[in-house]
Amino acid sequence: MSIGAVLLRLRQKYGRGFRVAYARDHVRPRILNTAPVADTSDSRYEIHVLTSAQDWINLIWTLKSFYFISGRRYALCVHEDGSVPPEGLEAIKKHFPAARILLRADADRQARDFLRGYPRCEAFRQSNALALKLFDFKMSLRSPRMLLFDSDLLFFREPSVFLNRAEDPAYLRNTFNRDVETSYSLDWRIVKERLGFEVTEEINSGFGVVHPDSMRLDWIEECLGLDGIMDGHPWRIEQTLFALLSSRYGVELLPQDYQVYLTPGLGDRPFRHYVGAVRHLMYSEGMLRLVKQGLLDMKPAPLTADPATVDMTTALSQRSSV
Repeated sequence: MSIGAVLLRLRQKYGRGFRVAYARDHVRPRILNTAPVADTSDSRYEIHVLTSAQDWINLIWTLKSFYFISGRRYALCVHEDGSVPPEGLEAIKKHFPAARILLRADADRQARDFLRGYPRCEAFRQSNALALKLFDFKMSLRSPRMLLFDSDLLFFREPSVFLNRAEDPAYLRNTFNRDVETSYSLDWRIVKERLGFEVTEEINSGFGVVHPDSMRLDWIEECLGLDGIMDGHPWRIEQTLFALLSSRYGVELLPQDYQVYLTPGLGDRPFRHYVGAVRHLMYSEGMLRLVKQGLLDMKPAPLTADPATVDMTTALSQRSSV
């Protein structure tokens, strides 16, 4: 190996510092040694999350921190984008044995029928992996409310406002965390002229509560016809569509302590969305905080026990009683 190659590898591994490298490479995999979340049976609400080859271990942290902190047992559906390796799929099945896992190949077959008659929707799904968050989440939803998660969230105390909005039958709007700034793929100010409604700014589609009635295919098809919507950054098109649909349906942003931000430090926030610019902090800040809170102390069930009867909450109560 050349000196240049060695230096490149060192920069890739330690470019964010030794603390980040240690947390990412040594602490992060330890989540795979914790007990499964066996009970995800509350079908009144269903978490939907899209993951990939790069993010599936982070996803396990996301979900376990949520279930561990909140005490909820919401139903779970994991969508993979076609890149998750067999060991990743097996790990997700092991740690969330009651979850549904929708493989990309199976979803592609279902989507052909689901999107028939909506050519713009079909073309968008074929060209952009994040489109699965719109179409696949909707077509596979089995609950009256969808809880929208990305694979880069961590929870540190109960997200009470989010939970209250998700569980309140009288709450009839979508809700999302607030982005750092308005990051849409078109000039949202043209929407009122074209479609007749105002667009709410600064919606981030990584975390929220979504009513399925807001995700109408005819609305998405219409929005995909707006000038410039497909010309923006590919990562922003799906977020733009969630913003347009939700603005048309009715939307409210979560409070300030749920907002995306780009500086270190957690304070007393209930959760953090570690977007790409601060992904390194997910390891060195968020995961290390959760280690102190006891997330990794959840031991696997004994080999003689039925793993379906032992979850993280049971393990915690057993540990506390010792």
